[in-house]
Amino acid sequence: MDQCVCVERELEKVLHKFLMYGQHCDRSLEELLHYVSGLRQELSNTGHLDLQLSATLSLVMSQCCKKIKDTVQKLALDHKDIHASVSKVGKAIDRNFDTDVSGVGVEGVWDLHEKQQFLSEVVVGHLYRQGLLSVAEELCQESGICIDLCQKKPFLELNRILEALRLRDLRPALEWTMSNRQRLLALNSTLEFKLHRLYFISLLTGGIVNQTEALGYAKNFQPFAQQHQRDIQVLMGSLVYLRHGIANSPYLHLLDSTQWADICDIFTRDACALLGLSVESPLSVSFSAGCLALPVLLNIKAVIEQRQCTGIWSQKDELPVEIELGKKCWYHSVFACPILRQQATESNPPMKLICGHVISRDALNKLINSGKLKCPYCPMEQAPSDAKQIYF
Repeated sequence: MDQCVCVERELEKVLHKFLMYGQHCDRSLEELLHYVSGLRQELSNTGHLDLQLSATLSLVMSQCCKKIKDTVQKLALDHKDIHASVSKVGKAIDRNFDTDVSGVGVEGVWDLHEKQQFLSEVVVGHLYRQGLLSVAEELCQESGICIDLCQKKPFLELNRILEALRLRDLRPALEWTMSNRQRLLALNSTLEFKLHRLYFISLLTGGIVNQTEALGYAKNFQPFAQQHQRDIQVLMGSLVYLRHGIANSPYLHLLDSTQWADICDIFTRDACALLGLSVESPLSVSFSAGCLALPVLLNIKAVIEQRQCTGIWSQKDELPVEIELGKKCWYHSVFACPILRQQATESNPPMKLICGHVISRDALNKLINSGKLKCPYCPMEQAPSDAKQIYF
């Protein structure tokens, strides 16, 4: 993270210089244009444009040309200084980031054709999620993979509705929620109500001319009266101020523009839940986790090479240390044995004792004495066969 801060600091300096340079260019060119326009007006007033210029006018023209040349040279010199600042950003990236990451990878992992096909399918799925349909189709042709139309169709519909929401068109999303109402109710989704609420607010912004239409549309709130009574009361109360404008009323918060971004997030979450998909694509999740883990792995690699203990990292399916990726990357519960301080695996699952305490199977086997097992946390004894495997 410190490396990112250093690069960001250099980048902010460049952006600031670009901003100042742009403002300086505008001022300089505006002054130059004003000067040339004034000189042209002065020449026009003399009435002798077709005659030979006098010595005074010739001097004035020479000074004008010199002023233009000096201004251009000054702007070009300032622009050259910005190039030096841009090069510093590249040097900061090279200085703070190690580009050689091959030492922490598994050799030959993508050598097999099947693995390459699998990677291409993951990338194509990510492109479909992002709405880059043409790019995904091009990749399918180049990699030789074939994606079934039934797999593409949900993403096509999802991106079509999201694009309409970004344009503040609620009709496609409302049609979709009505056709999937029962499945959304099973998820306790509030998507349909929030879409109706947002459409009602859009009618309110039209003023008093939309009053009749807004009152008629309020009938759509009836199925949600029990769960969203307070929100519906607020919407109905805003009608009192329709003549003066919602923007000039105590209901100004109803016009908050952030709710359009929120409705896009809610729709994406619920639509992915109905499709059995995660909200974020596997590729973006893997990339984010890699960005967090890679600096730690590079530091571990440097320490191992420095201390000449390369044999410590011999198992390719297990990291030498635990890497904290944050709660955002928690997708399922895990169990670490409090006795052996090891994470449970399929061959070493968590076992529940009759007293309620849980330890790993390896720890259970180590604690057996004369066919009896004494709980390490309480005085209760039991037979090892009484322990039951639990699943997280």
